[in-house]
Amino acid sequence: MSLLHALRTVSLLLLMLGAMPAQADTVLRVFIGGPAQRPDLFRTLADRYEASHPGIRIEIGSSAATSELQRKYLSVLLNAHDPSFDALMLDIVHPYQFATASWIAPLDPYLGKEKEALLADGLPIYRQTNLIKGQLYTLPAVTDAMFMYYRKDLLAQYGIAPPQSWQELEAAAQTILKQENKPALQGLSMQGAPIEGTVCSFLLPYWSQGKEVLNKNGKLILDKPAALQSLTLWTGLIKKNVIRRHVGEVKTGDTVNTFKAGNAIFAINWGFAWNVFQNDADSRVKDKVGIIRMPAMPGGEHATCLGGWQWALSNYSRNKAQTADLLRFLASPESVRFITLQGGLLPPYLSLYDDADVQAVIPWLKDAKPALLGARSRPLTARYAQVSDVLRISTSAVLAGSLTTEEGLEDISLRLERILR
Repeated sequence: MSLLHALRTVSLLLLMLGAMPAQADTVLRVFIGGPAQRPDLFRTLADRYEASHPGIRIEIGSSAATSELQRKYLSVLLNAHDPSFDALMLDIVHPYQFATASWIAPLDPYLGKEKEALLADGLPIYRQTNLIKGQLYTLPAVTDAMFMYYRKDLLAQYGIAPPQSWQELEAAAQTILKQENKPALQGLSMQGAPIEGTVCSFLLPYWSQGKEVLNKNGKLILDKPAALQSLTLWTGLIKKNVIRRHVGEVKTGDTVNTFKAGNAIFAINWGFAWNVFQNDADSRVKDKVGIIRMPAMPGGEHATCLGGWQWALSNYSRNKAQTADLLRFLASPESVRFITLQGGLLPPYLSLYDDADVQAVIPWLKDAKPALLGARSRPLTARYAQVSDVLRISTSAVLAGSLTTEEGLEDISLRLERILR
């Protein structure tokens, strides 16, 4: 072969190679709900991951703001085996349904020994919620729970210790209401409208009696006397004017606004409410707010309703191994610490509750920890949406006075039996 021919051959090869497209990046698509889940902060983490993983590109998608609308949106996609998203951020109440439907994949093959380390540092309840039929299906993103907020200034003024039982709360509220004699002041503001928070309103005193709605096999084990006691607690507080009679209409935001305006002694709400009470310009309770564990029933335990969000791997992802590695990164204590420091969101790992920097950002962390250690999971069932509808609607009807406690209990019992038989 002549030199000229060889050069022409090499030139042709170089031209052919230049014309070939560069190898495409692997694109991982992550679903992160609405603004409350802080996709902006997770975008920063995604950028960091991309920088250390050449060839990986991450896209973040979102949908409706509410948990229920997000569930419906993802259910439609996944039921059609749609691979649009590789990773999903799910409300804590939804993974069981998604795992049972085979919409999400177990993470065990991708984590190895790291699985136990993450579970050991996580809140104790995660061993129940994240492990489904013995396999790890989710990793924690951020945690939350329902807390009992109270007016430190009012309790101190009247020499009243933070209540440990519902009876103590009733007595404290009645004493302060009588002394303050202000028509706008409420004893306890809580959710009673037919919303998800009202599911927790039913469960808080029920759990305090050591009872569960379902057993480990998902079978209904509703304890009717305990359920009646749960409903009776609330109607008793309504009759004694500790809770306002319009509670059957009260939603999450209503409770926040009532307490923020200085018009409630006690309030039950999620963790996000603290920042509203402390930081909103129109808050009248800044530096006056305390947090305690949820009061207990007589002889019972302190129990609260677990919230928060979890990472899951779509079973229809075409890049499962790469997505699992990304989830390992997003759920790592280092990444969670970043989200906590930047967003003020409660961390799911116990080690971070002793972190001085985290404590500076969330000064009420030491009070949140005891409540979170008593967190319980709402019923783990593939039919949670229907179970939630029963509990929220019937409980709201009892609180509104359109059903008696006995009628409400019967309604709950019969409808749950039909759903879960």
